Amino acid sequence: MRDNDMSRPGLAGRICIVATAAMLAGCGTASAAATTGGAGTPSSAPTPKGSPSGAADPAPSSGAVTLLSAAASPRKSFFFGFRYPRFSFTIASSQPQNDLQINVVDAAGEVVRSFYRNDVAPNAPASVRWDGTTPEGRPARNGRYTFQVVPQGSTVAARRATATTSVTAGFALYGYAFPILGAHDFGSGGSGFGSARSGHTHQGQDVMAACGLPLVAARGGTVQYSKYEANAGNYVVIDGKGTPNDFMYAHLAEPSPLREGETVRTGQPIGIVGDTGDATACHLHFEMWGSPGWYEGGSPFDPLPELLKWDAYS
Repeated sequence: MRDNDMSRPGLAGRICIVATAAMLAGCGTASAAATTGGAGTPSSAPTPKGSPSGAADPAPSSGAVTLLSAAASPRKSFFFGFRYPRFSFTIASSQPQNDLQINVVDAAGEVVRSFYRNDVAPNAPASVRWDGTTPEGRPARNGRYTFQVVPQGSTVAARRATATTSVTAGFALYGYAFPILGAHDFGSGGSGFGSARSGHTHQGQDVMAACGLPLVAARGGTVQYSKYEANAGNYVVIDGKGTPNDFMYAHLAEPSPLREGETVRTGQPIGIVGDTGDATACHLHFEMWGSPGWYEGGSPFDPLPELLKWDAYS
């Protein structure tokens, strides 16, 4: 398998989107949705925003609060993903209005984000949506999290109303998604970053996979390039949201349906595996570049350690 890096941003892409869009529509299966945190195709509706934190009541009051139902969805989410973690719940209480604090708690038991909801009535469905950030606006760490409902002024979380009450408040949050949905491997030694090429060294990592498998954004952000170039074939470059890095995906089978300047979400489909350009086998050529970006003064670095991390939980 041969794969040569490109030397500069390429020429305008071929307009051939219909086939790719049709194949991406197949990403709506249950397994693909679970893998991508429920990501839709680029034509899907805008992602709902995270819920406002609200403010605690200065004189909080609550009855004896229990949970009639509680559920977090999806069970796996990504920072700046297409579906933020959403917690839906209904309480029972000994009084008609209750001031509540809904916490997001990490695996160590630390509260990473809180939402305040005042005058919540029993038997009335309520929900909050977390955008994956801390109160300072930084992305939360990878890991398992749980939503909990606590009466304001208390440190004791509400328990299920009965032994049979359904409570599924746990979920996982990750900052990145593995970019291929399907079987893959990392090729031979010549597939890695820094491998010798004619007149230069390999600037990315090749990930071998069957042509036609869906590709998703490892990190959401802004599409900088969506073009065709002789060496890279059909390629996409995304400026990663909340990172100093750019992410480049090459040899797509068809031009990506994404347009330059569009916003793309982590885990959102961006194209399909191919062998366009200077490639002799189906694979994804994947690059990561540091600030200020891809062919904008930044430098590429080895993406394999990151890919291995993402692969472990995707």
